[in-house]
Amino acid sequence: MKSPVHRCRDVDHGLGQTGTVAVSECQQTEQRIPVSKDVITSSSTSGLWFIKDTCGIVCAIVTWLLIFYAEFVVVFVMLLPSKNLIYSIVNGTLFNSLAFLALASHLRAMCTDPGAVPKGNATKEYIESLQLKPGQVVYKCPKCCSIKPDRAHHCSVCRRCIRKMDHHCPWVNNCVGENNQKYFVLFTMYIALISLHALIMVVFHFLYCFEDDWTKCSTFSPPATVILLILLCFEGLLFLIFTSVMFGTQVHSICTDETGIEQLKKEERRWAKKTKWMNMRAVFGHHFSFLWFSPFSTPDHGKAETYQYVV
Repeated sequence: MKSPVHRCRDVDHGLGQTGTVAVSECQQTEQRIPVSKDVITSSSTSGLWFIKDTCGIVCAIVTWLLIFYAEFVVVFVMLLPSKNLIYSIVNGTLFNSLAFLALASHLRAMCTDPGAVPKGNATKEYIESLQLKPGQVVYKCPKCCSIKPDRAHHCSVCRRCIRKMDHHCPWVNNCVGENNQKYFVLFTMYIALISLHALIMVVFHFLYCFEDDWTKCSTFSPPATVILLILLCFEGLLFLIFTSVMFGTQVHSICTDETGIEQLKKEERRWAKKTKWMNMRAVFGHHFSFLWFSPFSTPDHGKAETYQYVV
């Protein structure tokens, strides 16, 4: 990777004490500019965020349909026909609660601004208002015409620069970035839990049906029951493996404070190193509580911190 001194494309340099700015060639060692988060916060954070991507919308709909299918099989094929009322109530309450939290997390991950940088703010007037000093620079994204903060990357699907972008996930039809990583982690966790729970119930139901009459262990015909359970078994196993891997990857990324893109590009660390606990608090909230596991709680993401433009 090129050093900051060689990154000259679309870079504005401060040329004087008065803050006059112009595009020029590389000069002496360049400095980063600490900027308040309020300056680079997207105006869309106060409104609804939704990406109009056909592939992402289809994937999101398929995700919901698969969860509803699991819900149907668990409730109508396994729990309601069960003769054990306590077994049905306990497992039904647990599964439905986890499924509700998974859907809520998916919705929050999909409809939350992941940390988009204001589009088209790389104007001469705005850059002059930053009052750059000699040797200081800001990097402009040539694709969305925005001032690109440190650790931000441009997403070709969202068509925006996203702060601390980890990756673009079509299953949530959104980027996973600074503002919605918590919801994505919760989504993968709850999907993994309901998948594991469904697989356990399928095993117990098969054992129950083998010992009892197949016509009495389900309101559906034996062939239909077997097909529905096998499909749920495949779905649960596939989702369990996929979401468990994603959950582990995301937790590792948070603990190391290094996004997926930064790991893939092997970018040089230019930000302060923090402890794993501090990194977890920055994503889920500054005080550990049950709110960490709630998709309805919005963490502050360390609003008091300052951000630096890429140089």
